[in-house]
Amino acid sequence: MSEVRSDEESVDASFQTFVETLTDSETYQEFTAASQALENDAEAKALLGEYREKQQRMQRDGYDQSLLSEMRELKSEMADNETIQRHKDAQEALVDLLQETDDAISEQIGREFAQSTGGGCC
Repeated sequence: MSEVRSDEESVDASFQTFVETLTDSETYQEFTAASQALENDAEAKALLGEYREKQQRMQRDGYDQSLLSEMRELKSEMADNETIQRHKDAQEALVDLLQETDDAISEQIGREFAQSTGGGCC
């Protein structure tokens, strides 16, 4: 029983080291800074909110050419917004880092580490 607890403690300690290393990484720090910048940018938040609202309307009400046109215009505005693009780039970099981490763990253990099973047990 104490051997199992020792293994669990070792895994937990290693996990904490991993989390600290991740949160200290430049990639994570840039994502955090970009998220904070986005939170503080009223114009960027308004663009994102308006786009999401129109997406929801399109899903709820179905295809609408004028709404689609508005969404394209908003998407173009978002692409030109430096804060939104910085956040998007930082998010993509963090996702890439986490994917590389998943790949490295999977390679070490010889199976898919973060494999999606689609939910459910059976």
